[in-house]
Amino acid sequence: MLLEKESATPVNGEEFVAGVIRDLETSGLSEKEKALLRFVDRVNHDSPTITAETMQPLYAVGWDDAAIYYAITVCALFNFTIAGWMPRACTRFRTRRTGRVESGRQARVM
Repeated sequence: MLLEKESATPVNGEEFVAGVIRDLETSGLSEKEKALLRFVDRVNHDSPTITAETMQPLYAVGWDDAAIYYAITVCALFNFTIAGWMPRACTRFRTRRTGRVESGRQARVM
């Protein structure tokens, strides 16, 4: 597990992620990672206000334009698919329980 490779002590991934979701600022993420997630939150909720100055904190902690671009792209893709723009054919998954192909919110990815 990646978290264990980067940590000197064992890490419970589910607890770690829950901590990030609960409160980014007190989570176990590095300041660099927190800065990127703060920016992505702004992209998600207030993108019209983003300027070149908005990205300065990202540069200050070591992110480059490529990383910022990919963060924005992933954010956009999640919004694109969650908003329902993904074609119905692409939202069909085989469920774990039955093995049948189902579409819609009830389907779970294997």
